[in-house]
Amino acid sequence: MFSIRLLTAILLACFLVDVHASGTKRVDPRRTGTTAVGLEYADFEEAAQNAVNSLLASGALDHPNGDRYVLMISRVVNDTMQRIDTDQLVKKIRIELLRSGKVVVTTAVGGAGPEDSASVDVRRDLRGNEEFDQSRVQRRGTLVAPDYSLSGKILQRNLTLDRGKQQIEYYFQLTLTDLETGLAIWEDEYPIIKQTSARRAAW
Repeated sequence: MFSIRLLTAILLACFLVDVHASGTKRVDPRRTGTTAVGLEYADFEEAAQNAVNSLLASGALDHPNGDRYVLMISRVVNDTMQRIDTDQLVKKIRIELLRSGKVVVTTAVGGAGPEDSASVDVRRDLRGNEEFDQSRVQRRGTLVAPDYSLSGKILQRNLTLDRGKQQIEYYFQLTLTDLETGLAIWEDEYPIIKQTSARRAAW
């Protein structure tokens, strides 16, 4: 017969092995060692960095007076088979553009309505409200209109290859529009292409 002490030791060892086998670990999203069929962090990182590099290199954001342009984020359409948040791409682009010192981003207006409605809300709700010190309420005519808008689309195309393979192509398309003229002053497209088994779902 096993002693109580020996039995306890065996049970403890089994528990530790199970915890080790099923434990959670932290993964560096830039060095996962694997590639997902769908869009992942590294894909958005790559597309955003390529977009910023191309846009800055184009000179479209070089203000003649050395000032910063005001940028509005318009619609970025998800035309893939996946439920993805396009803000993940836009946010990365915005961060890098703000760091460049070339633009500031307005959140008061946008393609799908204001990203931060506070700029409009405080004016609508507080102006003329006797409960608030009107000298501290934002005056009329202080919101800054944007100079440019950034819009885009993410496309997906699935191709059937030989030997039971499939190719999934993702295209990140972006356009910078001069709001004074309505002209597109910069456009670019970034493909990300993956190949995998035809049995794997691409969504």
